[in-house]
Amino acid sequence: MYLHGTAKINPDGNLEIGSCDTTQLVKQFGSPLYVMDETNIRNQMRRLKSACEQTSIPYRVAYASKAFNTLAMCRIVEEEGYLLDVVSGGELYTAIQAGFPAERIYFHGNNKSTEELREAINHGVKYIVVDNMVELTMLEDLASEMGKIVPILFRITPGVEAHTHNFVQTGQEDSKFGFDLSSGQANQAVQYVLGSSSLLLKGFHSHIGSQIFDADAFAVAINRLVELIHECHKEYAFFPTVLNIGGGFGIRYTEQDTPRSIEEIIQGITAIIEKAFPERCPEIWLEPGRWIVGESGTTLYTVGTMKEIPGVRKYVAVDGGIADNPRPALYDAKYEAMLANRANEEETELVSIAGKCCESGDMLIWDVHLPPVKKGDILAISCTGAYNYSMASNYNRLPKPAVVLVQNGRAEMIVERETYADILKKDKIPSRLLKQTVNPV
Repeated sequence: MYLHGTAKINPDGNLEIGSCDTTQLVKQFGSPLYVMDETNIRNQMRRLKSACEQTSIPYRVAYASKAFNTLAMCRIVEEEGYLLDVVSGGELYTAIQAGFPAERIYFHGNNKSTEELREAINHGVKYIVVDNMVELTMLEDLASEMGKIVPILFRITPGVEAHTHNFVQTGQEDSKFGFDLSSGQANQAVQYVLGSSSLLLKGFHSHIGSQIFDADAFAVAINRLVELIHECHKEYAFFPTVLNIGGGFGIRYTEQDTPRSIEEIIQGITAIIEKAFPERCPEIWLEPGRWIVGESGTTLYTVGTMKEIPGVRKYVAVDGGIADNPRPALYDAKYEAMLANRANEEETELVSIAGKCCESGDMLIWDVHLPPVKKGDILAISCTGAYNYSMASNYNRLPKPAVVLVQNGRAEMIVERETYADILKKDKIPSRLLKQTVNPV
């Protein structure tokens, strides 16, 4: 397993993250356990800002909180000077409860409810990213009713099919997201909103997908947005303040992944922007999520049972699975792993890592080389910082794992482990189903 961030093997032969022995983390906090490397999260954020600062283009960077959203993460994002992208009322509520400045939040989503929009307006978020005409008219009515002028961005579908899994493509023409370019929807929306007294169009947004390695896809998308901007300037005398080109930058999950460096990506984007806007340039926004937290997360499991089919496969089952990491089942996502308590031993055994849920598809890794596995071993799966905790469920009524933040030998719980009682908190039994006390004759 490739060691990301502060991860290393200590003299005891155990995996260590943030100067914390992972075997001790399991003893203290139990398993499954999400471990987040705070130093690496902050280093990623600073590296991206530094790459942007080396250019002549005005930039702002945001964190796409859907990747990993907790109170503590919102505090880190604020301290690092980032904007915050939220896509639901729950993400907005988390940010506000963390004390994140509303004027640095913008609100995405293809089906925002009236209640969510009202909350966003009441809190005074920086922008609402409008996704379609229904939302546009709904937001205009709401802003008028509330006596507010609401600044907005339009999400644009540039018609770009990024080379990634179908389920995480978002920029192709046939997409549930955004105003379409080819049909003229985007132009119609611009013309409509420029006549509104309650909405203030500040710019455009585009996001073409996730876990993207192909820089050419970004180039095509940006060029199409540039064409829209020049057209709007010519036809409506409108020039955007903001051009948000999204995120989706790929990370290394396995040795087959070959992402470009963020510095190369920023240089490529800058070259396109400089050519497109030689005199007057909108502020360019980026909104990575996975790139910031993905490699900073590691999930620790305890090995339970095993099943060997001679000549076919050896299954090693752990105490988590699809409930805490649905990505292998959803996207055929690939991961690397190691035995955290026997990290220096020779990896002589080929096994497949199975989860404990009642699903044949509950497989975390199909083939991985490990030392001969024993019951009670601690298995570490790397790069689980993005879309793991965020997508965790109570399938099979499994409690969601705890999350710990590690740095400089200090491990602090930022999300408590759920209990069975937590799972039942919202359950109700109708009175007609309650057990009746029978009086003895």
